[in-house]
Amino acid sequence: MKFTFTEKRMDSSEDLRNYAMRKIGKLDRFFKTEAEAIVTFSLERGRFLAEITIHNNGLYYRASELTNDMYASVDSGVAAIERQIRRNKTRLAKRLREGALEREAVPAYAPMEDDADNEEFRIVRSKRFSIKPMSAEEAILQMNLLGHEFFVFRNMDAEDAVAVVYKRKQGGYGLICDDGENE
Repeated sequence: MKFTFTEKRMDSSEDLRNYAMRKIGKLDRFFKTEAEAIVTFSLERGRFLAEITIHNNGLYYRASELTNDMYASVDSGVAAIERQIRRNKTRLAKRLREGALEREAVPAYAPMEDDADNEEFRIVRSKRFSIKPMSAEEAILQMNLLGHEFFVFRNMDAEDAVAVVYKRKQGGYGLICDDGENE
């Protein structure tokens, strides 16, 4: 497993990084190919936050844990990711077609700030990504793994039309799909 460490508002010790590598490295047994782990340590209001993101075969697993001890945050984050992996491996086996994990998928997320006082629209962040073909079920799974409210993808079931799945406030999911007609 490849590791990338980032620190925000704190300096992490070599012992902490080695501890995180040892704990997160145990998750490598779930993956057929080499996974990439991005670990961010930060200090927020006197508490320690460990954010762990694992990328493997187009799927992202993410956990964020805030405790009074950074080692406990790492332990809780690893446990949360392990639960995600176990839960979603069975879902993938039951619901998705063969080879669903073989393609590379990139998450789609572009946060916007709502500034009612400012009449002008400001773009505060911009992201570029490739949109991969997948089914709506795969897109919902990827959106849930990332913890996002929506996910942009190419809908294989609609001739690779650009589509968006999103979580509805009333429960369930919505699908917005391009009809392919240009006016």
